[in-house]
Amino acid sequence: MSLESMSLDADQIVDRRRLRRKLTFWRVATVLIAIVAIVGVASTVASRTGFFSRSGSAVARITIEGLIRTDRQRVEALDRLGKSKVQAVILHINSPGGTTAGSEELYDALIKLKASKTVVVVVDGLAASGAYIAALSSDHIIASQTSLVGSIGVLFQYPNVSDLLKTIGVKVEEIKSSPLKAAPNGFEPTSPEARAAIESIVKDSYAWFRNLVGERRQLADAALDRVADGRVFTGRQGLELKLVDALGNEQTAREWLAKEKNIDLKTPVRDYELTPRFSDLPFIRVAMIGLFDAVGLTSFARRMEEWGTVQAVERLNLDGLLALWHPPVGN
Repeated sequence: MSLESMSLDADQIVDRRRLRRKLTFWRVATVLIAIVAIVGVASTVASRTGFFSRSGSAVARITIEGLIRTDRQRVEALDRLGKSKVQAVILHINSPGGTTAGSEELYDALIKLKASKTVVVVVDGLAASGAYIAALSSDHIIASQTSLVGSIGVLFQYPNVSDLLKTIGVKVEEIKSSPLKAAPNGFEPTSPEARAAIESIVKDSYAWFRNLVGERRQLADAALDRVADGRVFTGRQGLELKLVDALGNEQTAREWLAKEKNIDLKTPVRDYELTPRFSDLPFIRVAMIGLFDAVGLTSFARRMEEWGTVQAVERLNLDGLLALWHPPVGN
């Protein structure tokens, strides 16, 4: 090989390395520019929906829907809302409830919010069990005529597959420190002692729920017995039973605020999100995944997809006692 050929090969190698460095630079620059642009768009959208709104004359609109479970970020968002300058809060609820711990946490956070802001609840379709616990925190509960409210009770469910295991010839053996450890486990018939232990925590949680309804709705004796048997009631029935204060919608809530709290009907109502994280804005995550794919950073894109899947699975888990209503499924 001639010296001229060797020099040419060396120049090509140097050029390739320069090209690779430039390509890497522009990939990184593109990602950074895109991130800035996406965050800018997110900030604009967030400001419009009240993510960062902490001043000005307004009524905040917040929403609780789906299953309720413990959520530290929701508590922190409610705390920030309590420190803001909004005049009042309209809380829309459409939920069958959730865990007792999550419902209690939400109730406590709303009670803290109510110490500084008037809170009015509007039941959009359903405020049952744990969702009704949340509604109890408010100054005023409004429901439509056909909304469902109530389901005052506590539930503990677990599958028992002991008969199935016998049929297929499988036996689960265990060694535990005491008879009630990890009971019930679903792999063997529930012992009377285990059933009694579970019943005791269900009854204790139910007593807490029942007393809360009696205290917040000023019900006692026969009136409380009538509503606390686990059933749901329509908004019309709930009004008669004093589970709600009025029939209507958000406009009804605004009229009540104007009459009782002197808040002008012209005061704007602004949405306030209870999970103000960029990671909870799906369009941002999708955009980022597409961006990383486009510039060749596929490993980052796959990690973001996996993270989203894990988060979705975690949201499906419900641990502990449930304050949850669901209609029976027919055969």
